[in-house]
Amino acid sequence: MFSQSGLFAALAPAALFVTVIPALAAEPINGRWTTVEGKAIVLIAPCGKNLCGRIERIMKPTPGRPQTDINNPDPALRSKPLAGLALLSGFHDAGSFWKGTIYDPESGKSYTSKANRKPDGTLKVQGCIAFFCKAQVWTPVR
Repeated sequence: MFSQSGLFAALAPAALFVTVIPALAAEPINGRWTTVEGKAIVLIAPCGKNLCGRIERIMKPTPGRPQTDINNPDPALRSKPLAGLALLSGFHDAGSFWKGTIYDPESGKSYTSKANRKPDGTLKVQGCIAFFCKAQVWTPVR
């Protein structure tokens, strides 16, 4: 058995190793982002203990399409305006990226999602089914 000082001497190198390893944390994604082709501005901000992203403004409406959530699977929500609609929900820090759920108002479907800030300052947003993901790159609003 180790004496108290012997135990400290045996554990000190391990404790030092643990304190030297930085914890992985995703780079913050909060802010205002322009979606693909500049169609909308999405505001990503805290909602509870997670992050959420809502359409702040429609920049390029689809001609002939109402500005409501017409493809929502819940008929009661189809008259809800696209401006203010939650696209990203439940996003939490998952190490090197953020993970949550993304809603696609074009299809009315939700997908598991990952998002991470790229070195050039853009945001890579992915919607995934199993291991198959479709990515978009959003740009920060300046």
